[in-house]
Amino acid sequence: MAQKMCDICGIRPATVRVSIIRNGRRQTLDLCQEDYMKLRQRERRFSPLESLFLGDFLKDFFGEEFEPFGFEEGFEREAVDLESYLSDIAKELLQKAGKKALDFGMSQVDTEHLLYVLTENETVQEILKRFNVNPQDIRGYIEYNAPRGTFKAPNREFEMDVSPRLKSALERAFWSARELGHNYIGPEHLLIGLAEEPDGLAYDILKRFGVNPEEVRPSVVQLVGRGMEEGRSRYGTPTPNLDKYSRDLTALARQGKLDPVIGRAKEIETIIEILARRKKNNPVLIGEPGVGKTAIVEGLAQRIVKGEVPEVLRNKRLVELNVNSLVSGTKYRGEFEERVKQVLDEIIANQDKLIIFIDEIHNIVGAGAAGESTMDLANVFKPALARGELHLIGATTLNEYQKYIEKDAALERRFQPVFISEPTVEQTIMILKGLRDRFEAHHKVKITDEAIVAAATLADRYITNRYLPDKAIDLLDQACAKVRISLTSRPAEIHELEAKLNQLKREQEYATSRKQFDKAKELEEQIKKLEEELRNAEENWKKQVSSGTAEVKAKHIAEIVSTLTGIPVTELTVDERERLLRLEEKLHERVVAQEEAVKAVANAIRLARAGLREGNRPIATFLFLGPTGVGKTELAKALAWAVFGDEDAIIRIDMSEYMERHTVSRLIGAPPGYVGYEEGGQLTEKVRRRPYSVILLDEIEKAHPDVHNILLQVFDEGRLTDGKGRTVDFTNTIIIATSNIGSDIIQYNLNAPEHEKLSYEQLKEKLMGLLRKHFRPEFLNRIDEIIVFHALSQENIKDIVRLQLERVKRTAKGQGILLNFDESIIDYLAKVGYQPEYGARELKRKIRTELETKLAEAMLKGDITEGDEVLVRYDEDEKKVVFEKVKSKEEVKEGVDPKTN
Repeated sequence: MAQKMCDICGIRPATVRVSIIRNGRRQTLDLCQEDYMKLRQRERRFSPLESLFLGDFLKDFFGEEFEPFGFEEGFEREAVDLESYLSDIAKELLQKAGKKALDFGMSQVDTEHLLYVLTENETVQEILKRFNVNPQDIRGYIEYNAPRGTFKAPNREFEMDVSPRLKSALERAFWSARELGHNYIGPEHLLIGLAEEPDGLAYDILKRFGVNPEEVRPSVVQLVGRGMEEGRSRYGTPTPNLDKYSRDLTALARQGKLDPVIGRAKEIETIIEILARRKKNNPVLIGEPGVGKTAIVEGLAQRIVKGEVPEVLRNKRLVELNVNSLVSGTKYRGEFEERVKQVLDEIIANQDKLIIFIDEIHNIVGAGAAGESTMDLANVFKPALARGELHLIGATTLNEYQKYIEKDAALERRFQPVFISEPTVEQTIMILKGLRDRFEAHHKVKITDEAIVAAATLADRYITNRYLPDKAIDLLDQACAKVRISLTSRPAEIHELEAKLNQLKREQEYATSRKQFDKAKELEEQIKKLEEELRNAEENWKKQVSSGTAEVKAKHIAEIVSTLTGIPVTELTVDERERLLRLEEKLHERVVAQEEAVKAVANAIRLARAGLREGNRPIATFLFLGPTGVGKTELAKALAWAVFGDEDAIIRIDMSEYMERHTVSRLIGAPPGYVGYEEGGQLTEKVRRRPYSVILLDEIEKAHPDVHNILLQVFDEGRLTDGKGRTVDFTNTIIIATSNIGSDIIQYNLNAPEHEKLSYEQLKEKLMGLLRKHFRPEFLNRIDEIIVFHALSQENIKDIVRLQLERVKRTAKGQGILLNFDESIIDYLAKVGYQPEYGARELKRKIRTELETKLAEAMLKGDITEGDEVLVRYDEDEKKVVFEKVKSKEEVKEGVDPKTN
């Protein structure tokens, strides 16, 4: 592609495209950097807004006079230019409002500042007189009650900010001018905008002085009348049937109701080129959901309105046809065909003036066909498309295009595919910046740059089942809503004061009923004092809400991501930092000994939360080796409990169920056409629903080698494609595989003579030889750490007994019984409950049979009742467990024997 040259000098390469308005017409110029700067400096002097706001006034919202973009990135924005609509008086008033904000020590222009200067305008004064309001009274009220700050302009070249409330008011002013048929925004429209913006302080001031917001607009009409565009919608339209089932995108673009389109200049140019072709001039946009296919078509509508298209497309209407509306309500045979024919006749009759857009165009295949009839919408459109009587733009996903459009060769050959790729994170940031002021005006909040960057980056990293920019826009939108709601919610201080007030009133009523009049009088004084405090608190809160602006920051975006995905991406709190640093202690509350394993797991969690791990791999992948019953599974449960607060937050897959080759399909889901295809895979579906989890692959050596092959890409790339073709993200999981390979060697090493015992490193090396015989090298190489669990010694078993008895103690406490355990019962259970071949698993069974069952019998007999304190011990002489009640004073007097068997 040839390098574009500057339109002014014709020598230097063009690097910037600018859009300017001269003599009422928009011109687009491709300029070099030097001529762009000269033009910007020259034009700046003629803009009264530029001198105050330095080009940042409503940036990206109504558009800018100059907006550069690099050709390589293709960042071009489509927007409405506010300055071309503002009258000279309105511009001057806005400039004065900025100066008034500075006089009040504020760094932000707000609605009350604009209202102050508006009351000095003759037109606004005339409108206020109709409400019997003295403009001077409003100015005096603002002088006395408006918020004041300590801000001072550091220099003449500072940037003046605009509050989201004022942006929203200016948007309302823009719409009111449009609806009244005026081709300018004057002081009267600014007053309408302030009166109809409920979150601004100007709204409250106008209502205080008796100006009803609903009556301002009629007063303006009485004073200045309606414009020439009044009633245009009542005139006859050449396409009445088409209008019933569609929306005119060019009309919406003309009214400024479409969002700006950024970073899609190349795609829009491609569509324009296809539409300008002689044949096969029907583009179909193909891309994943949420990448911006519909937005690109809206960008084309904005181009058409501005006249920035070839002559062949100028003054055309771009109309979006709703297929569902066209089909709905057709009950009888022939009714649908008749309706479509009426619409198609109108389209053909106005083919030189119309471009039809159908979103989800695959829906035309089969739409309207019923019973034995094969006449669907696609077949109705085919002849018109073949003759070139219909200009059609479609949009669909690649899967739907292949499934519906490509199968019909006669339909497919009429379209020219345009593949729409997902924008990059950098492009998404530019898109969000372009939408920033729309969101600020809607939510009445301030969106920081860090929030925009966080929305794009966090959406790209953590929300893997959707596409940019849609998922980033949703994040930003939800964060704005959350901040706005928190701003308007009543503070906790007010709730506490109300609760305290209600409590004092109840106490006063009780004192009065008891004829304690002195106390009731004292409470009355406290109530009056508290009511005054509550009134002041509410007034301060309302004043803060009306004048303050909440900011959306990166932390708010992170909170939304954490809520949606369950992944902790928020900043570490002090409590969480402390918990992570003491994670080993937390895990040892559940797991006895096994220092190496606990340390390795804790380090992996800390690495992930500090953000220092590799982004495309699981948080950690471990292989736990050791005999049965030594704590491999228990450590996985303890990790889920310590990190998620719930030991059930674990995905457990018993690999002994995957011993056959065909069981791979159970793991990732059956392929299309097989039984169980709709159910999905046991592993992939659980991870999709809970992406931040511990995955326990129990007894992995029993799985078929094909299952090991499937797991290779999970361990290495952190992803797995399921039976439906969806990519499941494993980068936020901790994978723990357990194996009993070499458990006999570990057990022998525990009981071996001291001179024959192997060190931990020697034992691990010996076990690695066994692993290499069973697993392929590429499987072992993808595991982060192989950890050997020691066989349990007698002392370890006693520690486990103590942990298990604490559980029994908690259960009994729930029944109102306090249990204490003697050392004798601990020694007994450790002796009978430990068998080397079963590890600690036998221990739980012995505690149930020897302790819990006998405790239940004593409770049922009434020997132990609620409120008793019981000492549990083992009697060596009688060879049985004994429950001894701790004597109370009453029992001593009565001589009751507390012992019960």
